[in-house]
Amino acid sequence: MNLNELFSLAGKTAVVTGASHGLGVTFAEALAAQGARLVLAARSEDQLNDVCRRLHDAGHEAIAVKCDVGDSAQVKLLMARAVSTFGRIDVLVNNAGVVAEAGMVPERIPEQLFAETVRVNLLGLWHCCQAAAEFMLRDGKGGSIINISSIAGLAGLANFPPGYQATKAAVINLTRNLACSWGDRGIRVNALAPGWFPSEMTGPVLSIPGFLDWAGNSAPMGRIGRPEELAPALLFLASDASSFVTGQTLAVDGGVSAGAGRFPDSTLEFLATHGAGEFARPIRAKGAHGAD
Repeated sequence: MNLNELFSLAGKTAVVTGASHGLGVTFAEALAAQGARLVLAARSEDQLNDVCRRLHDAGHEAIAVKCDVGDSAQVKLLMARAVSTFGRIDVLVNNAGVVAEAGMVPERIPEQLFAETVRVNLLGLWHCCQAAAEFMLRDGKGGSIINISSIAGLAGLANFPPGYQATKAAVINLTRNLACSWGDRGIRVNALAPGWFPSEMTGPVLSIPGFLDWAGNSAPMGRIGRPEELAPALLFLASDASSFVTGQTLAVDGGVSAGAGRFPDSTLEFLATHGAGEFARPIRAKGAHGAD
């Protein structure tokens, strides 16, 4: 078994949405480094062209296609362009996303902002899955679809953007559905659930006083992630290294989703000084009137 060959994407074509900034750029660079030919898609045309230019300068094959994933017609044109340029679609990374209702408590979110988050994060991702799968199924060679969810889709969090949480949870179950539906025809569908990472999307909230400390302390590893720490997980799911993996959601979150929070520092200091004996004493049940 040659591990280098398993993780290689040489000669394969990858479509990456939301590729004009943030984690989308990280994903595109990682795929290119493994030999993939790239089709970069986003609404921000100038930024997208800048990313494409940098990849060309580094010796990689890439094209940029302006696309609003919430528009199914534009998505179909995107996938057709990928196939006409490079022959087929081997990998799809559904990274495009928004948090239109960011900064608002649930009871004050206007209907149109919630709907915009659903339009991009769920409908847009669905449009891309369906349009790419049409080509993957047509030539019978299958492919790998990677949907970017979030740890926000794994559990509730008070006053966190509800449209974002709801769509990221829906992405996880849509991933399972499509994996079951297309697995026997060679299409693998998996999801990544990142924890807290610095990006253009998370920058404003991470800059709120105290929030960065909270985000880091919520993880057993005691910090937020670095963008490059997502790349190996993406490459695993994109490549033949995960040839028998489908319908799974891989959390890359420093352990946040493994636990139920962390003790406050004051509690940890008490335990370090006194031990857990105070909490280990047996408690006898009291009678109906409170007497022992």
